[in-house]
Amino acid sequence: MTEPSLNPQQIAEAVAVGMMANDRASRGLGLKVTHIGPGTAQLEMTVRDDMLNGFDICHGGYITLLADSTFAFACNSYNELTVASSLAVDFIAPGRGGDVLTARATEISLSGRTGVYDVEVSNQTGARIAVFRGRSYRMKGKPVITLPAAAN
Repeated sequence: MTEPSLNPQQIAEAVAVGMMANDRASRGLGLKVTHIGPGTAQLEMTVRDDMLNGFDICHGGYITLLADSTFAFACNSYNELTVASSLAVDFIAPGRGGDVLTARATEISLSGRTGVYDVEVSNQTGARIAVFRGRSYRMKGKPVITLPAAAN
């Protein structure tokens, strides 16, 4: 008897667990996946003192990393190895020490091997901190993880 296949949500969840287990950068910065689904992801990061620049605001590189990691989780959620081909980020407002930043990625377009994803970063009050657009490229025939068998 053949095992039933995983549904798209189960695949996205399994990929998120596998990706985070191997993502030393995201784990090292304390990023947490708070939502994952096909073509979408949400991650959170608390701004620590060691993330503040000389102006006592969150360094833009950390905000970009949060958005880029969220983009990566969203575009790899189908379990097809996908990398960034380009990105652009606009900073709207500063992040402050102690802020909990939330990045939400949404798939805008997916056609063939390329995709476009928008990520919005906001703080705990809902104030928009940054917007990010990433373009992705899928590696044909390469899974992100080996999927577990579906439960009966």
